[in-house]
Amino acid sequence: MTAPLSAHPTAAPAARPRSDVSTGVGMVGLAGLAAWITFCRNYPQIAAMLDLGGALSAERGELSGPYAALAALFFTAVPMAAWSLLVDKVHLRPSTGIDWTLKRPLAEVMPDAVIKLVGLWATWALIAGFYTLARWYWSGNYLFAMEVLSFAIFPLVIFSVPYVIWLDRYLVHPRDGAFQFGAFVVGGGIAGRDQWERSAILRHWRAWAIKGFFGAFMISILPPGFAQVVTANPAQVLGDPVAFAMLLVTLLFLVDVQIGTVGYLLTLRPLDSHIRSGNPLLAGWLAALMCYPPFVWGIIGPKDQILSYELATPGWAHWFGGNPALLWAWGALLVFLTGVYAWATVVFGLRFSNLTYRGVITHGPYRFTRHPAYLAKNLFWWASVLPFMVTSDSALEALRNCVFLGVVNGIYYWRARTEEAHLLAEDAKYREYYVWMQSRGAITARLARLSRRITGGGAAPVAAHAVPAE
Repeated sequence: MTAPLSAHPTAAPAARPRSDVSTGVGMVGLAGLAAWITFCRNYPQIAAMLDLGGALSAERGELSGPYAALAALFFTAVPMAAWSLLVDKVHLRPSTGIDWTLKRPLAEVMPDAVIKLVGLWATWALIAGFYTLARWYWSGNYLFAMEVLSFAIFPLVIFSVPYVIWLDRYLVHPRDGAFQFGAFVVGGGIAGRDQWERSAILRHWRAWAIKGFFGAFMISILPPGFAQVVTANPAQVLGDPVAFAMLLVTLLFLVDVQIGTVGYLLTLRPLDSHIRSGNPLLAGWLAALMCYPPFVWGIIGPKDQILSYELATPGWAHWFGGNPALLWAWGALLVFLTGVYAWATVVFGLRFSNLTYRGVITHGPYRFTRHPAYLAKNLFWWASVLPFMVTSDSALEALRNCVFLGVVNGIYYWRARTEEAHLLAEDAKYREYYVWMQSRGAITARLARLSRRITGGGAAPVAAHAVPAE
């Protein structure tokens, strides 16, 4: 059963709708990250200057370990949170669900707060149980994520008590999904079904499933890129276009991962960065999960995978090896595409995460296309792998590579469409943005016109979207 279809406007608004996140949020986060990386790279000199460790100070290396990468989250998150509160004053927005004039008495708040804490702690316990059972979390880079989360659970449980009690004094509707799940647990599940709302529990679990799955993944990939950037010697690679381009690509991916991880972790109402809804569409979950481990293993990969598109493909550095000018130009193209990809994450500020609705982003690269990260990422794969150029001299192998990379591109197009369906159903501002982009977006409008010419369509219609009812 589906909810009633809502009509979307067909006339483009005069101006692009304003983004829910200011440009300054991402910029100060980027500045904080840059400052920390600079400190870590120059730590041996700083330690020697301040005589940290006495005679051993000269032997200290850069701060390139996994905990330095983890600390970078702090130096990225704090400036973004401060800007959001002090400059943008997001805590005063109605979208937070907070009314600072309420200040309910503690006696009124405590009964519901206790139930909410039960729901929150039960949620964390179930996620911990999933981590325990899932074998892939106990090998490779995931071991670091499990170490971090195992340590974090104790302070989270402790600080959740004053936080929940404090916040419930000001929430307009304090009986949220955590409360509903707590009522389910306390009320004995089915036996207490009159005390909780099924739809609210489903929304609660969609949000926490997203945080639990993607949060662990993001933490697990923090250390390698951070270590590579901190220990890199740009002077050694400056004359090598391939090495220099790949160093910049690694740096940009580090920016994406660091700010993206902050987005997954800081889902807080006072910052207006809470998850308002997780994607309720099964197709959206399938399309997204296919692109991440462990589901991506066996499907998409360099070799021996179902959708392998890199067989007998040594890549751009091999084919352009004899032409330094072309290597520099092609390396610049790859850096540009990665820069767009990272920029698309930076402009989210505190709100980046997959499969969620946390407000509408309309600035930065989202002025040109609704899916700049997906577009840049997929173009990067074509430009870096060059799947049609193979060393096996087999036209069939080249065709296979191109077809399978095309299928991967199709998966990302599928992801984009399911994300649009979710956001179109949630927010009138996104519907305005969608229509504006169809007619005036620098990239999107041209693609829309091309699509209409190919299909013979008339004016750019905006299809109605439905979200399954709970």
